[in-house]
Amino acid sequence: MIEIKFPVPSDIEIAQAAVVSPIKEVAEALDLSEDDIDYYGKYKAKVHLDVLKKLKDRPQGKYIDVTAITPTPLGEGKTTTTVGLSQALGAHLGKKVVTSIRQPSQGPTFGIKGGAAGGGYSQIVPMEDFNLHLTGDIHAITASNNLLAAAIDTRVFHEIGQNDEQLFNRLCPPAKDGSRKFSPIMFKRLKKLGIDKTDPNELSAEERSKFVRLDIDPDSITWRRVVDINDRMLRGITIGQGPKEKGRTRETGFDIAVASEIMAILALTTDLQDMRERLGNMVIGTSRAGEAVTADDLGVGGALTVLMKDAIMPNLMQTLEGTPAFVHAGPFANIAHGNSSIIADKIALKLVGEDGYVLTESGFGADIGMEKFFNIKCRYSGLIPDAVVLVATIRALKMHGGGPAVKAGQPLDPAYTEENLELLEEGCGNMVAHIKNALRFGIPVVVAVNRFTDDTDAEVELVRKIAKEAGAEDAVMSNHWTEGGAGSVELGKAVIDACQKPGDFKFLYPLDISIKEKIETIAKEIYGADGVEYSPEAEKQIETYTRLGFDKLPMCMAKTHLSLSHDPKLKGVPTGFTVPIREIRASVGAGFLYPLVGQMSTMPGLPTRPVFYDVDIDENGRVVGLF
Repeated sequence: MIEIKFPVPSDIEIAQAAVVSPIKEVAEALDLSEDDIDYYGKYKAKVHLDVLKKLKDRPQGKYIDVTAITPTPLGEGKTTTTVGLSQALGAHLGKKVVTSIRQPSQGPTFGIKGGAAGGGYSQIVPMEDFNLHLTGDIHAITASNNLLAAAIDTRVFHEIGQNDEQLFNRLCPPAKDGSRKFSPIMFKRLKKLGIDKTDPNELSAEERSKFVRLDIDPDSITWRRVVDINDRMLRGITIGQGPKEKGRTRETGFDIAVASEIMAILALTTDLQDMRERLGNMVIGTSRAGEAVTADDLGVGGALTVLMKDAIMPNLMQTLEGTPAFVHAGPFANIAHGNSSIIADKIALKLVGEDGYVLTESGFGADIGMEKFFNIKCRYSGLIPDAVVLVATIRALKMHGGGPAVKAGQPLDPAYTEENLELLEEGCGNMVAHIKNALRFGIPVVVAVNRFTDDTDAEVELVRKIAKEAGAEDAVMSNHWTEGGAGSVELGKAVIDACQKPGDFKFLYPLDISIKEKIETIAKEIYGADGVEYSPEAEKQIETYTRLGFDKLPMCMAKTHLSLSHDPKLKGVPTGFTVPIREIRASVGAGFLYPLVGQMSTMPGLPTRPVFYDVDIDENGRVVGLF
């Protein structure tokens, strides 16, 4: 057990004072043998995918999604609640449990947010490893993403400077006896073109031209380079300015690494071969004739898979109280689906067995992360959740009731630190909307009131009353930040009870309706919008994606997390608004289209005083100031 201190020390002080079990012991508690894992130091390991085959006949545990109401810019402690609940279930209620959460990006870690391993006495440890390189998965994504970017621009460059015969001779060079052969990946392109020949020498001049010339339209290229730091100066760049590139410049830019489609694929793939297919199917733009160009057309899908072959294995870590945790994948929750990996959840559900519990966390509020968890992640995983935990804070609910703006780095207004039941009751409408959205999917809901120091008993009771009247199975105050798992025991009991309730899970929309119908269903039923308006560019993209057959994919709405609507200034439960769709992008390999609602940044910037000012090494070689 951990030693609880008052006042609560900093997160990193708590983490470094903890007695962390060797990861071998954590693995053994899950019945994992040394053949099932690869060690990455003493306190973390990767779990082999073969575990799924080994346990294929074992019944799986209860599956719980942890989400939240619309947060303030400070966040409402969703990860902290997930970890605290895990500790309550495992260390205090004797249940077999696994927490499954995302790996954080180093961008926010060194920018404004700091670490993301939970907080107080509810954390994943070692928190330094969790927040930094971990086992290198994000670096593998960066390398893969940028290899594809290099392949795109290189192919455009060479096609401009060579005729068909020159290209063919380089792509299929003749041996001394004049014979040629296709690389295995080339057969994918031949099949796509309807060419069934296996000997390159048998291709006609017309077939050779079709085979070698992708004829990528530079203006259609959507693939950008990535780096896992906040670097605003890379948002827009010009490439091709070297003397050997012969003036063939192009404007492009960088995204943060976790915004890469490859990260979304890592989170949504179901096995190594599925990942290979998804990586090869990624669309990077179109030809001048309007046909989709994929990573496999460029011949690079296999190489991308090789770079990602270790990243696909989930990372095993632990909480402060020794309960197991999978930390795997970290897709953005605005432009991607914001959930940890399907593979981690599937393995965890088998490891805990029929009487166990798996907690998986969705990014941002329930209108974003939970909606995508159900409509995208559950479609591809085939998993049906047993309960939803909706995290709420009295601070956020007061803001939704009309309280003053909450800004990172600024003191809280007295409205948030003093009892105000009228303001709180007004703001509870936001919580009610999220409860009703979860119930729309047919899943029981438990509200977790993440308690802060200034919250009063009367305020907590008011939230509990309103939540249960709205249809929640229960609403429970949780004090896990201060007390660890002991502070979440009652929440754990409520979740156990909710998982016994019969569910009637259903998707919000079928895949065979049109792109617009899917978008409008989400906007009206989840956000409460009156309707949707499309820019001319979005209209054109809808026409193109429908023609290319991408209209059967689910929608991954990219919108602000600070409001149920598209406008971050509209708090509570906005009404009378129309959702504007500025643009729609395709993540065909990941398996979704993402409509952009307003301006979405895919490369965050650093503030005047980033948190990296506080991060250092002390005289004993320990990390300080990480959070």
